[in-house]
Formats: sequence, C-alpha cells, structure tokens
Amino acid sequence: MMGTPHRREAPKKSNDSARLVITTIMGVVFGFFIGVSFPSVSVSKFNLGLTTSVPVSNTNTFAISRPMDPNSSADIKVYVPTNPRGAELLPPGIIVSESDFYLRRLWGDPNEDLPSKPRYLVTFTVGIDQTRNIDAAVKKFSSNFTILLFHYDGKTSEWDQFEWSKRAIHISIRKQTKWWYAKRFLHPDIVASYDYIFIWDEDLGVEHFNAERYIELVKKHGLAISQPGLEPNKGLTWQMTKRRGDSEVHKETEEKPGWCSDPHLPPCAAFVEIMAPVFSRDAWRCVWHMIQNDLVHGWGLDFALRRCVEPAHEKIGVVDSQWIIHQVIPSLGSQSHVEVILHINISFGD
Repeated sequence: MMGTPHRREAPKKSNDSARLVITTIMGVVFGFFIGVSFPSVSVSKFNLGLTTSVPVSNTNTFAISRPMDPNSSADIKVYVPTNPRGAELLPPGIIVSESDFYLRRLWGDPNEDLPSKPRYLVTFTVGIDQTRNIDAAVKKFSSNFTILLFHYDGKTSEWDQFEWSKRAIHISIRKQTKWWYAKRFLHPDIVASYDYIFIWDEDLGVEHFNAERYIELVKKHGLAISQPGLEPNKGLTWQMTKRRGDSEVHKETEEKPGWCSDPHLPPCAAFVEIMAPVFSRDAWRCVWHMIQNDLVHGWGLDFALRRCVEPAHEKIGVVDSQWIIHQVIPSLGSQSHVEVILHINISFGD
C-alpha cells in the first residue's frame, strides 16, 4: 500500500533541547551547592606537584599542595607560613605556641585544675645556706605569684620544711648563675602568661617590700623594667638605684662628673642593676633574646637593658617606696664541684 512517508525528527530535536536545558539547570544548581558547602578561606596558591603553582590571591594566608598523580591517596597538605617555625604544616586552630608554669593534677577534669591563675612570676637563684632569707622573701609574694627556685647547689628536698615549697617549682643544676637559668628556662613563650617577671638574687632583705603594692606602682608609672630602691647604706654602687625618701618612683639621677655622656642614658637614667630586676612581659621577650648563652654574672647587661624599651628613660625606673636591702652575700661561694647535674623537681600541693 503506497502512501506519503511521515518524518519524526522534529519531536526528537525537541526532546534533545529539553534534556540540554534540564542538564544545564541541574549543573548550575549542583555547582551552587558545592560552592556554598565549603568554608570561605584565603588561599595564596595551589601547588600542583613539586614545582607547579597557581596563585589565586594576594593574602598569603596559606597554600594547599597535592601530588601530581591524581590517583594518589595522599592527604592534602596545608602550609601556613604565619604559623610558628616548625608548625607550618599544622592547621592554625590546633597550635599552642605558648606555655606556663601552672601546675596540673594527674587526675580529674583539667578545667578544674586551676581555681586561679597567678599573674606574676618570681624567681630566686638559691643555695641551702639562704633558706631563712628566701623564706622571708617568698612570704612577701602573694598567691598571685608563681614561685620558681633555681638551685645552684643541687639541694632541693631540704626546702620541704617550708609549706610554700611544696607548691613551688624547683629546678636544680649545680654551679650555674641566674642568667644561665633564665636563658634556658624562662623563654618568653614559657612565661607569656605572666604580666611581670621578677628575676632576683638570694641575698635581698625585704622587710620594707610588698610585692602587690610594687606592681601597683610599676603600672601607675608605666615602668617596663624596674627594681626596688636600695637601702642607701648597704652595698651601693650607683646613685640611680639608691632609694629616695621623698618619692614613689624616680627615673633619673645625677652621677659623678663625667660618668654620664647624656642625662637620658645609663647610669644617670634608663638603668637598673641586675640583682633584683623586674620585667614586663614585652620587655622580657626582648631582653631574653639579648642574653648571650655564655653570659655568667650578667655584668654589663644593666647598661644594655635600655635597648628593649622606648623611650628608655621613661620606661625604666626605680621604685623608692618599696625598697630592699642588698646583703652582698657571695653566691656560689661554696660550690667546689665542677660537674653539672640536671634535675627538675616539680612538687604538687595537696
């Protein structure tokens, strides 16, 4: 039977067009949800292999790298140049770059370990012959202070006769001076929790000293580096550190003719001695970096402290109304052993 053939190509084209439109819409919607499902991040470049990189922004926050082989199962590595050195491969959120001397329990909820956190740190470099003197000194510091003793004679258990000693931190290394200890145990990232750091000798009389009042005056007068005034009749070397009876704080003095080339420079200003210095957190971060590894007695350091604060003649001073007596007892005088023995003994209170 003969007839005119019918062509159905038009409906097919219509179906193809509809399928293309639907596919396009689905692709747009899928792409939108993929986009919003990822957090907003600033990426400096994508590393595609060891040498190929594609910059994507100028923020330089971090870079992401993956192996050249797309079939590799290796994890994506995150590189954050603003992280501390050595931690560039860690996500910033898990990095803890600072620590402290807060004592922790061996059991229980860590959030309950610290009913209060001391805001200040005081260190003494001590020998067993000065137990009574140090006992008197420590009692001048409230529970707002962490107490740290550096033992140059290797004797630590003998200090257990004092109740406060059981809550103190004891670091014992034979025949070393306080600047040796400070360089190795008082890194700025370790003491970053403390607003002020006292680095004191063992031969200081503190009958006329109150630590809390001292901190109040240091803050009031904007001192980043300071020391208590010294009793005028005991072991004085410099006029600058001599206590004045008519002021709370002084920041400059007059010395012998020719001793000061500039009234704003040591020893007429911007100067404290090394027997009982007190540093703000920021000042100590600078001073620590200035201390050389072979520094022993610290002579000359007092003249260089001004490099760590600006203006030094305004931020370095002597607190007159809280004063001490330098008893001039030679430290390490009875130490005849040459060996260096390391022993860190941290005692927890009840």
